[in-house]
Amino acid sequence: AEAAEKCLRPLLRRAFRGPVTDEEVSSYVGLVEATTERGDSFHRGLQVAISGMLVSPRFLFRVETPPTDWPAEEDGSIALTPVQLATRLSFFLWSSIPDHELLDLAEQGRLSEPAELRRQTQRMLEDERSAALVDNFAAQWLHLRNLDAVQPDARLFPDFDDNLRQAFRRETELFFESVIREDRSVLDLLRADYTFLNERLAKHYDIPHVYGSQFRRVTLDSDSKRGGLLRHGSILSVTSYANRTSPVIRGTWVLENLIGTPPPPPPPDVPALADNHVSARLPVRERLAQHRADPACASCHRLIDPVGFSMEYFDAIGRWRMFEDGRPVDAVGGLPGDTQSVGPAGLEAGLIGRPEMFVGTMAEKLMTYAIGRGHQPNDGPAIRKIVRQSQQNDFRFSSLILGVVQSTPFQMRTSK
Repeated sequence: AEAAEKCLRPLLRRAFRGPVTDEEVSSYVGLVEATTERGDSFHRGLQVAISGMLVSPRFLFRVETPPTDWPAEEDGSIALTPVQLATRLSFFLWSSIPDHELLDLAEQGRLSEPAELRRQTQRMLEDERSAALVDNFAAQWLHLRNLDAVQPDARLFPDFDDNLRQAFRRETELFFESVIREDRSVLDLLRADYTFLNERLAKHYDIPHVYGSQFRRVTLDSDSKRGGLLRHGSILSVTSYANRTSPVIRGTWVLENLIGTPPPPPPPDVPALADNHVSARLPVRERLAQHRADPACASCHRLIDPVGFSMEYFDAIGRWRMFEDGRPVDAVGGLPGDTQSVGPAGLEAGLIGRPEMFVGTMAEKLMTYAIGRGHQPNDGPAIRKIVRQSQQNDFRFSSLILGVVQSTPFQMRTSK
């Protein structure tokens, strides 16, 4: 029993992400004793105890129930305990349990001190485990997980294969990770003059002098068609149909993920574009113009379509093109309420010209990811505060993360 407790107590503390009582430890030691009493080995007893630990609600669920004597605010909100704060912070930045240093500080009550919380956040961001922000946050926000479902028409795009699909994903992952590791301005996600390529992807993008299967950072020429997220094959392919581009899907993606103003859902019983009596031989802009002739569709498509048209220089698998079916591509578009622009450069300029719009949307997405619930109207002041404070630091990635961690929604919860 003594040896079992010596093994299990520190493991239970890590698995349950905080202090454990003698009664809890005893219950798992009892599993070891019961196993050895029936003739199995001590190691088998530990296996049984660990199996029980892994199906415990304390391991499977992030419970944030406050102590009975924990004070509540006048509005009914209640601060997380230091141990709960450590767990929320660790799952936000690492998608995993707190390490020993974080747990020790939480149990000492020091993690709730603003200076210590800031120091720990910075330490965790610099740790390699923060790559979880790429694997989980970026993959969800940018829809990278949808790449597995992308199946372009093999007759129209015979060069597309799984190697290219994986290269699309890896380019965006490495690009996003570079913004984290170098603590760059998040606006560089839109305006970067570099990307990450291997030979397969460079050939697809028509960029010379990149050889081998290994990805490397490539500085782009000033007239390059590549750079920020809106020019990545990953984004362009997950926002297209199998046989053609879709200004509607691309426009909706930008409005929802970069601007934070998703269009309302379509009215019921509105047929898809392909089901309308519109000639498939017409350019997509003319087909959508006929689609917008329906008053039920027009109000939303006036917002969506110009954004999507700005990305029409890229085909359904992200290649640059100036012609489609022998006709010049018409990429005149722009953001809602903005002047007309041409191509992705105009769209990027519009977004960068109003940085609080893009940064506010990213802060909102980070907040949702961090606290595990959707954005609510009373979160608005916290989001605006994050944007204002990060602006003083050129919207660096770490300033957004610190803003989220220091915010009221992150550190508090409702008492119900």
